[in-house]
Amino acid sequence: MVPVTPAAVSIFGASLNSPSVTASSTAPASLAVGGGLFPVPDSATAPPAPFADLLTEAVGEVQHLEQQAKVSIEGLISGRGVDVHEAMIAAQKAGMGFELVLAVRNKALAAYQQVIGMQF
Repeated sequence: MVPVTPAAVSIFGASLNSPSVTASSTAPASLAVGGGLFPVPDSATAPPAPFADLLTEAVGEVQHLEQQAKVSIEGLISGRGVDVHEAMIAAQKAGMGFELVLAVRNKALAAYQQVIGMQF
């Protein structure tokens, strides 16, 4: 049986396991919403990253997930000690990441086409 460990989750540059997202006593400021504490990020005054950079990073993350899925499936087929569960989870992560990036791309393309179609 493989031990379950928390994995770093990152979508579009925001790591869900980073110290800026988890509540801690060393956070400089926090908001009390719905009984919980949500820390204000230190980079709140920094300019946001360009959309193209975020999209490029997301595509890179999806490529990494697909590579991990490929390696785990090859390990399962060749009998190198990879569980079926691990291979299926890796394949599902890669599939869901691809679907997310595809949905964001479709929404951005639809918004671009709508702006192009506007008459001034």
